[in-house]
Amino acid sequence: MSVLVVGMSHRSAPVALLERISMDETVQEDAGAALVAQASISEALIISTCNRLEIYAVTNAFHAGVEDVLEVLADISGVSEAELRTYLYVRYADAAAQHMFSVASGLDSMVVGEQQIIGQVRASYLDAAERGTVGPALHSLAQTALHTGKRVHAETGIDDAGGSMVTFALDEAEKVMGSDFAGKTALVLGAGAMSSLAATQLGKRGVRKLIIANRTRSRAERLAEHAREAGVAAEVVDFNARTGALSRADITVSATASDGFTITADDLSGPAVLVDLSLPRDIADDVTQRDGIHLINIEYLHTTRGGVDSEDSLALRQAQAIVAEEVETFSSQQRVRDIAPAVARLRRTAGEVQDFELQRLRTKLPDLSEEDFDQVTRTVKRVVDKLLHTPTVKIKELAATSEQVSVETVIEELFGLGRSSVAIDAQRLPRPEELQLKEHM
Repeated sequence: MSVLVVGMSHRSAPVALLERISMDETVQEDAGAALVAQASISEALIISTCNRLEIYAVTNAFHAGVEDVLEVLADISGVSEAELRTYLYVRYADAAAQHMFSVASGLDSMVVGEQQIIGQVRASYLDAAERGTVGPALHSLAQTALHTGKRVHAETGIDDAGGSMVTFALDEAEKVMGSDFAGKTALVLGAGAMSSLAATQLGKRGVRKLIIANRTRSRAERLAEHAREAGVAAEVVDFNARTGALSRADITVSATASDGFTITADDLSGPAVLVDLSLPRDIADDVTQRDGIHLINIEYLHTTRGGVDSEDSLALRQAQAIVAEEVETFSSQQRVRDIAPAVARLRRTAGEVQDFELQRLRTKLPDLSEEDFDQVTRTVKRVVDKLLHTPTVKIKELAATSEQVSVETVIEELFGLGRSSVAIDAQRLPRPEELQLKEHM
């Protein structure tokens, strides 16, 4: 059994497609249940953010696992398998671990080094664990990925350089406005993690007043109270009254992940700077048809990507070194865990042979005294233990040492482990009908 990741991100797909396959909590629950119901999949974890949709699965067969994930994803999203194959990437075994560790560390984010993704990975892991779709393999993988992300943020300067999607978006908004936010009024739609971070950042950047609207007013009130405690004037309006608040705001940030649009062209009465941090989108594209409207959304940020993306960045190099170290340790431990059942079976088989032969000896030598037979039994067991000791120790040592590739391959074949690391695009994988054709040739 190995971990497989089938995913799509801002690096591989257009934002419009990411929007179509994004999953809210309800859809994730249905998708997780459908995944573990597949014959080849025993565990599943889904990470769905504004920049990525990734399915991590524990599978007993690489090709079958990919096809099962594709089938579920196509069924849930309504996007054809053919279209999905064009943009999906696949990682397997060690490559899957390396990818998840990089994601949790913010190294695969649109803004490299962002801090939000580690919280999103943690939330996805906890949700999947609560739904019962995560087992030992994904528990170990996710916990190590979170540990890796914490190390990267604690031991490198990537936080200072990386920022977050929110800070990146607000930086772009300031460029569009031609000034900072000092003395401005900001409208924030939503009261979740992204909205709260946006409100905090706007306050730190000197806005004169925050106007907050959320479908659940009590959550908006809590966010407003936090702003006031930080010394920023804050007002709460009903979500249905947001159109009126738009005309009073110099900048509006929407991060609600609503089923429908929070702002359309009909809601606008004058110039505005609008920031949409949601996927699916909160703000309709038709707003850009109005004069004086500037829209900054995920697609806009995609085309103006920033962050610590230089190979010369010391923080990035340090972060990559940490990820590589953690992957090596995790993979080594995983190989030892994988080999343990085979070693146990070897010892169990040897014990069965030993007991059988001793019983035969007892039958052939019925006059042998109990004391003598006990002495023979102890001697045989010592011989078996000594014969098995060195091979079992060496097998574990070799399994833990990634450099011993050729020896590992022999061991994997001998004990039926079959672990190999794969990283390819889904479109390059043979389709089921092609595999069947090859089998009949």
